Parts: sequence; C-alpha cells; structure tokens
Amino acid sequence: MASTLPSAAVPAAPATVHWIGEPSALDQWLVNRDGLPLALDTEFERVSTFFPIPGLVQLGLGSDYRLVDPGVAEQSVEFRRILADAEAPKLLYAMSEDLELFRHWLQLTPAGVVDLQIGAALAGAGFSVGYARLVETLFGESLDKSATRSDWVSRPLSEAQERYALDDIRFLAPMYQWVMASLRERKLDHALFEESERFATELSGQNDPTSHYLKLRGGWTLSPQQQAVLQKLACWREEEARLRDRPRGRVVADPLLIAIAERLPGSVRELSNIQGLPQPVTRRYGDKILQLVSAGREADVSDMPLIAAPLTRQNQAFYKQIKRVIVTAAEKADVPVELLAPRKRLEAVVHQRDLSAGLFTSGWRSEIIAPVREQLEDLLKS
Repeated sequence: MASTLPSAAVPAAPATVHWIGEPSALDQWLVNRDGLPLALDTEFERVSTFFPIPGLVQLGLGSDYRLVDPGVAEQSVEFRRILADAEAPKLLYAMSEDLELFRHWLQLTPAGVVDLQIGAALAGAGFSVGYARLVETLFGESLDKSATRSDWVSRPLSEAQERYALDDIRFLAPMYQWVMASLRERKLDHALFEESERFATELSGQNDPTSHYLKLRGGWTLSPQQQAVLQKLACWREEEARLRDRPRGRVVADPLLIAIAERLPGSVRELSNIQGLPQPVTRRYGDKILQLVSAGREADVSDMPLIAAPLTRQNQAFYKQIKRVIVTAAEKADVPVELLAPRKRLEAVVHQRDLSAGLFTSGWRSEIIAPVREQLEDLLKS
C-alpha cells in the first residue's frame, strides 16, 4: 500500500459540529456545491426489523461537513435529486447497506455512486480493507469506534456520536484523491466507476423476492420440483417479512424452508412433524404453507434456474487450474484476485465452461485477464 499521505492532505477535524435543520437549508447547501463530489454516509438501526431505520445522514463537500436528521433529508428535493443524478459523484465506503437504506427509506436507487472500498482494492490497498484501517494507514489517525453500536435514532446525539459520525465522512474526499491518483497512474480509473455501478445494480437486482431462493445454497440437493416449492416458500417469506417488518428468520428460518420443500407436507399434521418448526409458525401460517407446497409441486420447472451445486471433486481440480492462471493476471496488475475473480464468478465459469459466465469478457476484468485469456480459453476447451 502507498505510504502515509503528506500531513497537508490530512483533513482536520472541524472545531464545531454543524447540523442542517431545514430541508430548504439542505437544498441551498447542496445547490452551492460547486461541482464537488458529495461525501456520503448514514447511520441506522436494524436489530428486530426487516428494514433499516434511518438514524442520521452525514454529508461532506470538500472540508465542509454537515449532519442531517432523516426527517430533514427525506424532505429535501435537492438531496433526492443529487442521489439520483448519475453525473454527480457520491463517495461512500462499503456502500451496500447505505444503498439498501436509500432504496427502502426513500424508494430510490442512488446513481453515480463511488465505493472507495472497491477503489482502495483496485489501488493496491488489499481486498475488503476496513475504513478505520485504511484511514490509519493513509492518514496516520486512529478512529474512535466506541460509538459504532450506539443508538442513532434517539436524540440528542452525544458529542462522541457526532464526532464519530463526522469521522466517517471526513476522510472520504482525500481518500478519493489518493485512489484516483493511483488508478490513473495504472490506467484503472474507469474500473472504479464501472465496478461501483455494477455492484450497485447487482444489489438492486437482489431485491426480487422471486429469486431469493437462489441464495439458500443449502437447497442445492433438492430436486427441481422441490426447488420450485422452495422458490414459492422463499418468495412468500420475503413478502411476509417485509409486510411485518421482521427479520426473515423470525418468520421462518432458512433451514426450515428447505426442510419443508424437502418433505413436501400434504397436511398440517405432516407439517407439524418437521423437526424444529415452531408450533406458532404452524398455527399462523400452516394453511398458507400447504397451499404454497401444493402450488410448487404443480409448477413448470423446465426454465427455472436451479441453486448452484458445489463443485464436484473433478471440477474443484479444474477450478484450481483456472484460478492459478487468473492469479497470475491479478498479481501482474496488483489487483486482489478476490475482487477480480470472486469465487461465485469462477464457479460459474467452471460450471458453464465459458468465461462470459463470470463476466470476464467485457469491461475492466477483460483488460486485466487479456494476457492470459488464450490460456484460459484453451483450458476451458480441454
């Protein structure tokens, strides 16, 4: 990783914490941003609910930082506009939970987002490096993380919470400058924007209840017809969890959905006999679950995607061959192989014997593996 930045580049902690208390004031502050990228972070609660509860929005323009209550942010026309503006860069770090919050809270999917955790990985800082660790490495400052699990919904916030919240955005702009300088030198700056956009789009696509069963990897042993039952059960559970605003596991846990799909109960008695299924679940949802089982048993499975099975022993050996070649390309580009070729992508390539299955034939990934592509294609044909 690059050495610590010069002290002049280290952003000073503001002497005063500034809040924006009115939507119109937030509109005006954002309108006057002079083309600066918007540093963005959120704090939220999510313990016993399906949806995250917004607690705080942190915003930064250059060295000007603001804290905003969710009720103010959601009423700001300019805040919503900028979030949706693909031409206005928003700087975040490990942005998946923030994007999920915006999707459910404001019913919008932010565009023009830049995930600096991805940027740091592309810049040679390592895969999935935590924000505090990168701040310490680049800026020589140790962040106080004692407020991480504190109550962000209640007011007033403590001084420690306010300082913690500001620290989460204070380093984003100079971090962005360091990342971009490194990526431009290596001709990888486009990769950061491409990968951030792809990641945001992929997260948005995961919101489809009908495809949630594909995440239940333990269901791969089920027959196609049983997986059709699991699809209907998982889709119903997803919708019920959202309706009741409860975590999925508090409706019906994943292993129990798989057990129901495997056993295919035809009566409440058979359903009750499934080990581990709580009686309150049977009483409350028994009839509905049996309807879903019946519908799944009759469903057409000819075009239904199936849960990916683990690699066979033979395919595991082939996977290692493919990965060894890709590792050489990743090392040459100084890009973490975990980012270049996540396991799920490599498994798809192995299953389908096709580089495009892992998205290796277009975009920045195709550029990185170009020196070894012919070798990979020969392996896939063998």
